[in-house]
Amino acid sequence: MIQDDLKYWMALKSIDGIGNASFGPLLKRFRSPADVFSAPLDDLSGIPGISKNSALAIKAFKNWDQILRQMDLLEKMGADIITCLDECYPPNLLNIYDSPVFLFVLGHLPKDMIPVAIVGSRNATAYGRYTTDRISRELALRGITIVSGMARGIDSCAHRGALAARGNTIAVLGSGLDVIYPLDNKKLFDAISQNGAVISEYPLGTQPIPYHFPARNRIISGISYGVVVVEAGQKSGSLITASLAMEQGRDVFAIPGAIDSAHSRGTNSLIKQGAKLIDTIDDILEDIFPQLERPSIQPMQKQQEMFPDTFLEKDTVKNSDPLPPPSKEILKTLSQKKIHADDIIAVAGLPPAEVLSMLITLELKGIIEQHPGKYFSLKK
Repeated sequence: MIQDDLKYWMALKSIDGIGNASFGPLLKRFRSPADVFSAPLDDLSGIPGISKNSALAIKAFKNWDQILRQMDLLEKMGADIITCLDECYPPNLLNIYDSPVFLFVLGHLPKDMIPVAIVGSRNATAYGRYTTDRISRELALRGITIVSGMARGIDSCAHRGALAARGNTIAVLGSGLDVIYPLDNKKLFDAISQNGAVISEYPLGTQPIPYHFPARNRIISGISYGVVVVEAGQKSGSLITASLAMEQGRDVFAIPGAIDSAHSRGTNSLIKQGAKLIDTIDDILEDIFPQLERPSIQPMQKQQEMFPDTFLEKDTVKNSDPLPPPSKEILKTLSQKKIHADDIIAVAGLPPAEVLSMLITLELKGIIEQHPGKYFSLKK
């Protein structure tokens, strides 16, 4: 049964201007989302990162019926809400920038799982499908939880391989749990939820708009100890996942492919950049298993006093890596006024997928922020 106090978590996250990083300062001052809603306006306005408009929106919040309907639907689905204070919240996710404050989960997240992500092209070749199936089966047989995005192609093969080995697998969606995408993966969705977990940071009813997938990728890489890229073109979304994994300090592995194959240009490029070339799963396990001996960040329920400072640190420490020229051009189109993603794409003159991936990178670096309705602005 979903706990009643979770309605405050959901309500607070639904307010414009309150993102994952905003929870840290609020909880440091008020200790719980329920206390945030009962706090005086002046106290809310004095919290770092909370604008006057956001404070007013908290005090004026009236959409409780909508939140309660969401909770009722989640309960009827058999889904749970897992907050970052819960024991079963994936510990690796606590150590990434913009980690989800809570997750919607259909299925079961094992506390002691060893997650490894496998991603790749939606238009997979026979070689890519065969290789993915073999690697995911063998990893699952060794006790590894296979993480992917339930997309067509490599993602689906990774999930199916784990299921065929009677292993555990996690699908991270770019939509709400009730919006299965692609729809022809309905049977796969059901199998994963019964033999693993389907998770999302998006509320029910959220559609799979393009921007959600680069954002979803940070969870795929963040939840895992390493990311295996099987096939990827030069503009593949899998390369976004690999890039995020590198920024998060995760291991990146790549399957080599034919030098004249468009499906292998991305993976071969990753190998040139330092990703580990793998021939067998032993190449993966020899890098993953030593990580299990390191002290890991524990669920914040055990260290609530450290919780606010952890969030504040993630919010204030920015990645100092230089930005590529296209990102700098996109920044020139932005200001502290909200601009729609379609307008940014039109001005940039670049492919939509490339612009969206740059936007998520800029957001993860803390340079810009996203607002409801696919609007973006420079972060204040």
